[in-house]
Amino acid sequence: MHSAIGSRKDFSNLDEDQLLAEYKECLEGILDHEQVRKLDLHTQHCNTSRLQHSINVSYYSFLICRKFGWDYRSAARAGLLHDLYFYDWRVTKYLRSGHASWHPRVALDNARKITELNKVEIDAIEKHMWPCTPVPPRYIESYVITFVDKTCAVFEFTERKCAQIAETLTQMFRRSYAS
Repeated sequence: MHSAIGSRKDFSNLDEDQLLAEYKECLEGILDHEQVRKLDLHTQHCNTSRLQHSINVSYYSFLICRKFGWDYRSAARAGLLHDLYFYDWRVTKYLRSGHASWHPRVALDNARKITELNKVEIDAIEKHMWPCTPVPPRYIESYVITFVDKTCAVFEFTERKCAQIAETLTQMFRRSYAS
């Protein structure tokens, strides 16, 4: 299994850690679902797969909601399913302009096909792109997923950019010391 980016937890054995075991229990029946696993074949941000991104959003939403005593099970599940779509919006011309408001509905339809969802999970998946979607989230867990999603996207994008900058600087220093 992928680890959440930035986490020091070993996701390879979820049962060895009490917190990770609790996280895994929240995702029972969906984490290993074939449709969810297919997300690993699709790029989300730079070098991050859609599955990795979804795990990032799921895990950090779980942690925040658990810390504050909110519905962390729904947050973990909705975080994992919030981008459950299988097209590349960068190449599908008619979706480029409306992707931000369209894909939450596609993800919700796909999520309903693989598991039963409660009202918090539905709201979080449907409105995770707010304010691009006209109606704001109704539940605190939905807001958590919305903001964690944006934060993860920034980290996933900058992780690659920072690595590129570091590589460029390293090459510059090597050239200057080699001369």
